[in-house]
Amino acid sequence: MSGHILILVENLSVPFDRRVWQESRALMDAGYRVTVICPQGAKQDREPEVTLEGVRILRYPLRAATGGPAGYLREYSLALWHTLRLALRVRREGPVHVVHACNPPDLLFLIALVLRIGGARFVFDHHDLVPELFESRFAGGPSLLHRVSILLERMTFFVADAVISTNESYRRVAIERGRMDPDRVSVVRSAPDLSRFVPRDPDPALRRGKTYLAAYLGVMGPQDGVDYALRAIAHYRDVLGRDDTHFLFMGAGDAFDDMVALAGSLGIDDIVEFTGRVPDEFVQTGLSTADICLSPDPRNPLNDVSTMNKVVEYMAMSRPLVSFDLVEARVSAGDAAVYVPANDEHAFAAAIAELLDDPIRRKHMGELGRDRVERELSWDTSRENLLSFYARVFRTSVRR
Repeated sequence: MSGHILILVENLSVPFDRRVWQESRALMDAGYRVTVICPQGAKQDREPEVTLEGVRILRYPLRAATGGPAGYLREYSLALWHTLRLALRVRREGPVHVVHACNPPDLLFLIALVLRIGGARFVFDHHDLVPELFESRFAGGPSLLHRVSILLERMTFFVADAVISTNESYRRVAIERGRMDPDRVSVVRSAPDLSRFVPRDPDPALRRGKTYLAAYLGVMGPQDGVDYALRAIAHYRDVLGRDDTHFLFMGAGDAFDDMVALAGSLGIDDIVEFTGRVPDEFVQTGLSTADICLSPDPRNPLNDVSTMNKVVEYMAMSRPLVSFDLVEARVSAGDAAVYVPANDEHAFAAAIAELLDDPIRRKHMGELGRDRVERELSWDTSRENLLSFYARVFRTSVRR
C-alpha cells in the first residue's frame, strides 16, 4: 500500500456523495488504503460501518440543519464531535498518512490538527465557498456569521498542506484569499463517469403525450433554482401559450416537498413530474428522451463561481441546455448551452421555447457538449489529475 488516506465529509453520506465516492475508488484502485468518515443518509447509506469495493466507510447519525444559523451551529458541532471520535478510533488502529477533508463546513481542519500529532498531512478538498454559501442562503443576515466563515476559511487554508479546487475560480480563491502557494493548489473537477452516462433508446411514454420533454437532474436545495424553473414553466404555458412540453424533475433534496407544493400552487403540476431519486438506468433513459435540459441555478455569490454537476452530466448525454448566465456555467458548457440574463424567469421560458423550435441547433449543441466532455471534462481526466496530485503529496515535503 502507498499510504492510508482518511477522507472526512459532512455534507452528504457516501457513496451517495458522487464526487467523494469517485475519489475514494480512484485512490483505492491506485493502491492507497482509504477510510471515509461521513454522516448517515436519511434514506440510504444507513449502516454505521461498511466496506464497499475495498473502501471502509464509517458513518454517524446526523440531522440536517433547520432554523437558520443556530441550526448550522447544532449540526456542525455534532458532526465535529462524531468525526473526531471516529478519527481517533481509526488512528488507534494504525497510522493515518493524509487527512483529506471535504467542506462544508470549514471546521474539519481541527480534526487534521489532532491527527497531525501522529504525522498526518492535511489535504483540503474545497467543494464549496462557505462564506459565499452563507451569503447566498442568508442574504442580509448576520454579518457576524459571514466574518466567522471568512476566519474559518483562512484557518483551513493556513493549516492545509495542499488544496484540491473544483475549478479555476475556486483555485483563485485559494491563492488570493487563502494565500496558498499556487504550486500547492490543483484543480480536480467534479466530472461524470462516462460508464454511468450511457445513451439509451428514448422512451416516448416519458413525454406523457406531449411533443417535447424537458428534464432536470440534480439536488433540490434552497439555492438550486428549481423554484425559478417552475415559475419559468408557468410563464411558458400561461403567457407564451405553450402546452406542448412535459417537464421531468429527477432528484431529491431539502426543498423537494416545497417544490412539489409550488408546482401545485402555480397550477402546473399536470405538466411537471417529480420522480425523487431514481436509479442510473432511469436517469439514462430520461436524459436520452429529453429534447432539452434545464440548469436554473440563480446567480448569487456562490453559484456564479461554482461548477454544477448537472451541466456536465447533460453534456455527457449529448443534451443541449438552458442556463442562467453564470461565470462557471459558461466555462463548463461553452456552446452547449443557451444563456439568459441571470435570474430572469421570463427569458428562461423564452429560451426553452426557442430551443425546442430549433431541432438542428439542439442536435449541434448536444454534439458539441459530448465532444468536450470526452476530450477534457470526464472523470477519466479528473482521476488522472487526482492521482498526480497525490503522487506529489506523498513524494514531496509540503509543509511550510
